[in-house]
Amino acid sequence: MASTRDIRRRIKSVKNTRQITKAMELVAASKMKKAQQAALAGQPYAQLLSNMLAALAPHVTDNLHPFLVRRTVKTRGILLITSDKGLCGPLNGNLFKIASEIKTPAKFYSIGRKGTQFLARTKRDLVADFSVQDRVPFNEVKAAVDFITKQYLDGMIDTVEVIFPRFKNTLVQEPVIRPVLPLDNLREFLAALQRHAGVVAADEINRNQPFEFEPEAETVLAALLPYYVSREIYQFVLLARASEHSARMVAMKTAKDNATKLVGELTLEYNKARQAAITQEILEIAAASFSA
Repeated sequence: MASTRDIRRRIKSVKNTRQITKAMELVAASKMKKAQQAALAGQPYAQLLSNMLAALAPHVTDNLHPFLVRRTVKTRGILLITSDKGLCGPLNGNLFKIASEIKTPAKFYSIGRKGTQFLARTKRDLVADFSVQDRVPFNEVKAAVDFITKQYLDGMIDTVEVIFPRFKNTLVQEPVIRPVLPLDNLREFLAALQRHAGVVAADEINRNQPFEFEPEAETVLAALLPYYVSREIYQFVLLARASEHSARMVAMKTAKDNATKLVGELTLEYNKARQAAITQEILEIAAASFSA
């Protein structure tokens, strides 16, 4: 059995760790709330963009814009969104598993140091990595999206797909890979958007809110689609940040609870060791008195 001094030292060490994990849990909880609010704050803007696209759909052809044209896929473009720091449970590992399952030719782009390190370590074709602050400024995400879409328009890649943790609730962050480009058929894309995000159908919008376009619908579409792609990926980054802070809060809470449980077990072990030491001393005194 370990000495009481060793057990006391270990109890002190575990209590210090518990204090640290508790502080990290509170910080992550605060950041998670702000990240959730930021993701929800952009919904009205995303709704308006979707409504405008829905209004444009009947007035344009599907091959009008390069984003709407399907091409033969020779090289996929994959954007991996991860956290900059660790201590967030299996969040990044689940994303790495999806990236590892990609066996077809692909070029990779990353947002987040953990993703950059993984792609470099596994010797994948990492074209560029981008740094985005924790508060997720739109201009930083847009710079990354502009670079990737330029590669798409130049024919360097034939798709734009995003791997990120989709925030469902505090306990569940689902790793997904979401295709962004090409949009293929604009009407089918809007129908899918309606199912997932509750966007009003194009026919209903045209019936209830008739639009007049100045300049023509084709020019408006050419200007609107890049904004929509940037906003869509920006939303993915916001969801990834909310997922990161949620996963870290849960991981730190679990660590704090385990530390509390371990302190209890060590305290019990300490009391047993102390009692055994006292009993041993009493026996030694009693044996000495009898021998005398």
